[in-house]
Amino acid sequence: MPKESMTPKERWLAVLQRKTPDRVPMDYWGTDETMAKLQQHLGCADEWEVFRALHIDRVVTMRPEYVGPLIDDDHDMFGCGFRDVQYEGGFYRECVVHPLATYETIEELEANYAWPSADWLDYSSIPEQLVGKEEYPIQGGGSEPFLTYARLRGMEQAYVDLLVNPEFALYCLDKLFDLSYINTQRIYEQIPGQVMLSYVAEDFGSQQSLLFSPKTIREVFAPRMKRMIDLAHSAGVYVFHHSDGAIRPILPDMIGVGIDILNPIQWRCRDMERAELKRDFGDQVIFHGGMDNQHTLPFGAVDDVRAEVAYNLEVLGAGGLHPGALSQHPVNQPAGEYRGHVRDRL
Repeated sequence: MPKESMTPKERWLAVLQRKTPDRVPMDYWGTDETMAKLQQHLGCADEWEVFRALHIDRVVTMRPEYVGPLIDDDHDMFGCGFRDVQYEGGFYRECVVHPLATYETIEELEANYAWPSADWLDYSSIPEQLVGKEEYPIQGGGSEPFLTYARLRGMEQAYVDLLVNPEFALYCLDKLFDLSYINTQRIYEQIPGQVMLSYVAEDFGSQQSLLFSPKTIREVFAPRMKRMIDLAHSAGVYVFHHSDGAIRPILPDMIGVGIDILNPIQWRCRDMERAELKRDFGDQVIFHGGMDNQHTLPFGAVDDVRAEVAYNLEVLGAGGLHPGALSQHPVNQPAGEYRGHVRDRL
């Protein structure tokens, strides 16, 4: 590891401004179980020791505290209920109670359901959350409303609504976007000029194609996302856009509404080849991710992981690296080839 001359915040900002950082910024996304294994393996006392040991330029998220009507640990403020689902490596939370599942009209909905309010959230602790993290990139605010809508209605019904009950769906999505907008404003107000990233997300892709028609994305989601993006840009905040899957057909639209960073780059999905994405969109958006966590990371050998990292640095990072940055890990195989069983975030 070369001697570092930048803070994590400065390193991220250099990349976002298309300048050359002292080294490649590193981010980490993982489950609690994976973090616990890393912590034990490295002999670290907590996750921040892990981040320092691995030179991770950790993004720190600022969130308000919930102070609304009393809810238990198995429900969120929208009334969605969750249960733990065990699997071999740990557990995940699955939504099993969908509070809007039985409603068919807006009138019925409004007569029986109380929408959460930003007033149910206390933002006064956010400046305190920032203390000691000033040298790290700060994330706050943003939106991912269809994810919430799918929990409110049930996944299948949420998709059906867009086709057979669009008035109901758009009414609910507008409620969720409005809450996200106010939430984002209030976070910005608490720490003016300190938020670097806002997470404006929606999963638009499957492994092979879009989950929504391009028309639905362009007419339903893009204008509402643009309102969020414009808010972020007006505060000097960069927009981090997450969308899994095969999303190339809609990328020009997402870039058109103003996203700054694209995550996760699931390059094994249809038409998501990294070299082609870099060629066609590399001057318009910053790529975040590129590591295949469906095959390479869980099933690949160490050399498979090294080769994929090197390829990502060479291709997705082209134009942003110091000379010789890849000298220790030359690329000796093209993208898409791997030995044995060789997902998405760097």
